[in-house]
Amino acid sequence: MDRPLRVAVIGAGPAGIYAADHLIKANPDVTVDILDKLPTPYGLIRYGVAPDHPRIKEIITALFRVLDNPRIRFIGNVAYGVDVKPEELSRFYDATIIATGAEKDRALDIPGIELQGSFGAADFASWYNGHPDVPRDWPLEAKEVAVIGAGNVAIDVARILAKTADELLVTEIPDNVYQALKQSPVTDVHLFSRRGPAQVKFTPQELRELDHSPNVEVIIHPEGIEFDEGSLEAMRQTRHVKMCVDILQNWAVRDPRDRPRRLHLYFLQAPVEVLGEDGKVVGLRTETQELTGDGWVRGTGEFTDWPVQAVYRAVGYLSSALPDLPFDTKTGTIPHAAGRVLDLDGEHIPGMYVAGWIKRGPVGLIGHTKGCSGETVASLLEDMDRLDQAPQHDPAEVITYLEQRGLPYTTWTGWQKLDAHEIALGEQQGRKRVKVVPRDEMTEIANG
Repeated sequence: MDRPLRVAVIGAGPAGIYAADHLIKANPDVTVDILDKLPTPYGLIRYGVAPDHPRIKEIITALFRVLDNPRIRFIGNVAYGVDVKPEELSRFYDATIIATGAEKDRALDIPGIELQGSFGAADFASWYNGHPDVPRDWPLEAKEVAVIGAGNVAIDVARILAKTADELLVTEIPDNVYQALKQSPVTDVHLFSRRGPAQVKFTPQELRELDHSPNVEVIIHPEGIEFDEGSLEAMRQTRHVKMCVDILQNWAVRDPRDRPRRLHLYFLQAPVEVLGEDGKVVGLRTETQELTGDGWVRGTGEFTDWPVQAVYRAVGYLSSALPDLPFDTKTGTIPHAAGRVLDLDGEHIPGMYVAGWIKRGPVGLIGHTKGCSGETVASLLEDMDRLDQAPQHDPAEVITYLEQRGLPYTTWTGWQKLDAHEIALGEQQGRKRVKVVPRDEMTEIANG
């Protein structure tokens, strides 16, 4: 290529930002535009991580430093496939990296899952994090709630449901979320894991945080605290598994404390049906499991009905198909080879690359995304001399195109204005931040 490389990254979450960082570090001439459908950067860090996780959100500090580089430009409130399409991107960029992540709930195919009072964890997280594209209201009407899952998202959902609203007021939850949680009648949250305590996907830090609330008693039901040879091997090989098991065992034998709300953890209980009456959730039926010696489980034929009025499934995220790109519906990913997007014949689509959860599925922690993005960027740079050069490579031409279409895009400077505005709102209430939720209000503040 006889001029500096121009790359578009679709998605301003960690995967997209890390990809941009790898690019500018590997090539001194490349410039990158990161486009996102939201007016704000950071993706699931802003709209997926629970608001009472300030230490995890500290990763934003590192992402900020990347986005603050003058060779990287953030363009928000621009949706791929709607506001800008692949053929338009190819006019302005030599290559495109798709890093749109995963923000939908994976389905749980059991009877009754569609009943009123049955929810997806991703939808709930979007609500309590103030995502602009979800309803402002949430029906918090249940006294007893079931959460299905054995990962950090399940723990987040259970903890947010169990905590009092006043405990969460010091975080950045929006005012509508605080008011709704304040009216919640919940007394008991029941978290069900299909496998044993040595197979859960919690991290020790997330697990410990369940027990930090002075208003919530964490109760471990000992019936499922069982181990087979596969479990013992997992504890020997993986330090964080052993740490989680130790925490759970210590909680299981301690004396109960008198607290107004309770968070119950059950192991070896697989959901088989959401029970309903008049179209509403009235219970959850689980089947007791037994370990098979290798860390896996099988059903015992013993069933239990739990009287709950709401069910939240936290069984994984799922990516969405994108216009004009191949998509594997089984894995929820874009087919690729080392980050190169492949068509239906297995051939690389020139100039198209993929990174993050939409590349490898919604697995791993945020840190794993860095290596994934690095692999994709290495492939792109290896292909650089074979890329078709974009005919309109002046960075100003993208902005001209957006303005001619009348799109209310946001910029890095605009995000800093909105960021300062939210922090100022928080300071007025003795909080770190109060999020602005409506999309039009966000873009108005960002654009002055």
